[in-house]
This record gives sequence, C-alpha cells and structure tokens, in this order.
Amino acid sequence: MSVLFAFLNSGAAVGTAIGELLQYGWRFLRNLFLPKAVLGFPKLEVETARKYMVGGGTFGQRSSTWLSFLRNHLQVSWAIDFFTVTTVGFGRLYVFVVLEHGRRRVVHWAISAGPTMSWVTQQLREATPFGLQPQYLFRDNDGIYGQGVARFLKSCQMEEVRTAYRCPWQNPFVERFGGSLKREVSDHVIVLNEAHLERLLREYIEEFYHADRPHQGLEGQVPEPTSRPTQQPSSVIAIPVLGGLHHRYVPVAA
Repeated sequence: MSVLFAFLNSGAAVGTAIGELLQYGWRFLRNLFLPKAVLGFPKLEVETARKYMVGGGTFGQRSSTWLSFLRNHLQVSWAIDFFTVTTVGFGRLYVFVVLEHGRRRVVHWAISAGPTMSWVTQQLREATPFGLQPQYLFRDNDGIYGQGVARFLKSCQMEEVRTAYRCPWQNPFVERFGGSLKREVSDHVIVLNEAHLERLLREYIEEFYHADRPHQGLEGQVPEPTSRPTQQPSSVIAIPVLGGLHHRYVPVAA
C-alpha cells in the first residue's frame, strides 16, 4: 500500500505521504516506519545546522519572542501574501492569498495581472464578510499595500502585524503555502492564462489542499476534516486531482 501512495504522489514529501496513510486507520505505520518527529516538525539542533552554514548561519537565527507571539495567537490571526505565476506567453499573474493560521485554511484567494492597493482592499472586504475577521493580520512590506490597507484594517478593528524586511520566516504559514503551491502545481503545469490558473487553483485548494492533503503542523490532519470510518476500510479508491498530478483517497467498506 505504501508503494501505491508513493507512486501516485511521487512529488510528495515523506511526512505528507505517511500522513495520507494515517488518515485511513493504519496507525501502526507511525512506529513501524518512521519516528514520531517525522510526522511533526523534524527536530534539528540549531548549533548543528549552523556549523555547516556559510558565515556561521547567522541568517538562520530566529526570534523566540516573535515565534512565541505567533504560536500563542494561532486561532485569532490570519496572513496575506502575493505569489507569482508565469504563463506560457511569459506574462506574470499575481495570486493573492488570505490564510487562516489555526487550521492553515485558505480563507480567500484571487488572481490579477495588475493588482493595485484598491484591489487588495476589495479582496480583504470579500474575505471578511459579516464581521468574520481575525484579531491580527500578518503581512510583509510589499509596496502595493500602501496606506490604504492599513486604514482598512484599522477601520475593521484588526491589528496589523508587519514583518521585518526580508524576513519571510516571520510569516511562515502563508509562505509555506506559497511553496506548496509552487512545488505541487505551478512547477508541473504550463499555465495558459488567468482563467486556466483560476481553474487549477480552485481544484487544488478545494478538492485537495483543504480536503485531503495532510499537514505536518496539524499532526497529519487536513484543514477541513471530514468524518472518517471508525473501522479500518477494506480498500481505498484513488481519485485523480489536476489530471492525476495528485490524488484524493476515499475509503471503501467491504
């Protein structure tokens, strides 16, 4: 069974592949194949890594105060960021993402070939209907936000948390999503235009990322969990996503 999962998801990380299996009742794999650390964040001593880094690894140092604040406010904080995708005609499309920290859920996303400050503000309005909003919103120092985004957040009583310049580690969850989007979609597909990219992202986010992709930070769970059978299923059906680039797995009883 593990060979099947590895073949259908050849680009997945080890922790992700094992997380897929663990969703369907094969809990013995935790002790049989991998130590517990692999299913969470791998433990790596900072001094050991720094010893092999150029310049002593000063770039890799992290602020414990910042990370503590982030961890203590996971359930009341979101993050926003832009990611770029190049089309077949060498055009550039910008993907705007609003991510909930607690469950790593994509609250809202949109695509534009030429985003502006007013466009970003409108996306934030659409992401926070009926007062459904976080207490804190993490963002970087992209010039496109200007002063309009800060005014909008203040008017909605959301506290803006700006990261330091060139410190993507201070906004780790949305940065991780951007990396997953690149590794799992855009690196494997030639995007034709904005409509094509919208279809790809909708299928990836709604049918795979939210519903079936296990997250190490969620202990192998998915952002939007569904009910699973209490007993071990007799078999599992693989449903292709994005033309077979990824697969969803549905347990089937005898």
